[in-house]
Amino acid sequence: MPAIIVSPLKTIGEMAGRHKAREMISLIAEGQDFHRPGIIDPKRHLMVAVNDIAFAGKDGLVAPQDSHVAAIIDFARSWDRSAPLLVHCWMGVSRSPAAALIAALATDPALDDAALAASLRSASPQASPNQRLIEIGDRLLGRQGRLVAAVRAIGRGADYAGDAPFMLGW
Repeated sequence: MPAIIVSPLKTIGEMAGRHKAREMISLIAEGQDFHRPGIIDPKRHLMVAVNDIAFAGKDGLVAPQDSHVAAIIDFARSWDRSAPLLVHCWMGVSRSPAAALIAALATDPALDDAALAASLRSASPQASPNQRLIEIGDRLLGRQGRLVAAVRAIGRGADYAGDAPFMLGW
């Protein structure tokens, strides 16, 4: 069964080791440095330099663009699925859950968007997928609004209660 681990930055080493992940997507703002876990193959680490914002034009911040989401889709489609894919952002609440949904649908287009979003909500009560990433992913994956509607249906997650990595399986 394929699985994507969604993690805040501070637990990526623990999550990579525990789940034997060798591939990782990082959604971190430009200039935020961190140490890639040694178990992650440097050639299989995608860096997506975006801020956690839902609209373009905010001073000095980088909003998710088509090119960012296209890179996530391409990377996910090249994931060999022999081990979980690790996806992280700063807190593991907005950018990485959105990227996890996009990656899952990129690798398995037959998935039901509503069921996948419900699985995300079940795995993480506090996940609130970034709206802009979801909208772009929906369009680039040809979901015809199904992904947007599914994320809207699960609603905003619970208030942040601390770092809580989780696994999205299907």
